[in-house]
Amino acid sequence: MANRHLSRSVVLQSLFERDVRHLSAPATKEALVRIAGEFAPGGSDLSFMEGLLGGIIDREKDLDLVIEKAAPEWPIDRIAPVDRNVLRLGLYELLFADRSVVPAKVAINEAIELAKSFGGDHSGRFVNGVLGAVYKELGEPGKDETSKKKKDVPWEEMPQERLVGAVVYARNGGELYLALVHDIFGHWTLSKGKLVPEETPEDGVVRKIKEEIGLDITPIERLGENEYVASDPKEGKKRKHVIFFLAESPFMEVALAKKGGLDDARWFKVKDAIDLNFYEDMLPIVQKGVQKLSQTINT
Repeated sequence: MANRHLSRSVVLQSLFERDVRHLSAPATKEALVRIAGEFAPGGSDLSFMEGLLGGIIDREKDLDLVIEKAAPEWPIDRIAPVDRNVLRLGLYELLFADRSVVPAKVAINEAIELAKSFGGDHSGRFVNGVLGAVYKELGEPGKDETSKKKKDVPWEEMPQERLVGAVVYARNGGELYLALVHDIFGHWTLSKGKLVPEETPEDGVVRKIKEEIGLDITPIERLGENEYVASDPKEGKKRKHVIFFLAESPFMEVALAKKGGLDDARWFKVKDAIDLNFYEDMLPIVQKGVQKLSQTINT
């Protein structure tokens, strides 16, 4: 059976690309097919994705009016692109989907999960607030229905996935540079990836940075660790535990591997990098790496 959460995430990515690149409806549908081929190969749920995308595009003006009424303090152009398109998707399903197929609570919960996965730290709360206000205006349909959702798995019982990442730096012409990657949701972040079984974090980070951006790094020291919950479309929620390193690289061309979720990689002078658009949980790691570099220079 096709996974509808994964299908919605593909539609969200297509809407985001339409929004930031100002794509026409036909171009957006082409983007959907491309993204679905990458993230949901097989195309078994393509008709659902195309129907959902087409419905949202057709009713975009109406959806935006509802958003403005439900969140009057947030003009539509001031809402972050990810949040804006999560709201469009969630509202479309809440207002126009067949409730026997997509109950109101499912539409809201799916949108909240998308916001948590792809938006910022406060996106889930924001989306919940807006959709919750609309839900109340509708008379809270399905409120008394018995939930068939599985009980939430406690944090300590969630499967854990081990990852490694690095603040990669290089010296060139008397300047320090950081190598960063850019994701399709508009954030600069650190290159990272999964460890394989029995691989040390040091060996793993060398391998992953080479695979993802083509740099030969030397880990210098551990900067810290981060753990968060992510929803896997097939396996459900899991804890992702990331170990971050400070690592040195030769100043050479960055070569981004063709993989889902990333669309750019480049070097930035350290003094310019700090002002980029980072995820809130990434910025402290980057700042700590920069602080370590400053201490090295000054000693």
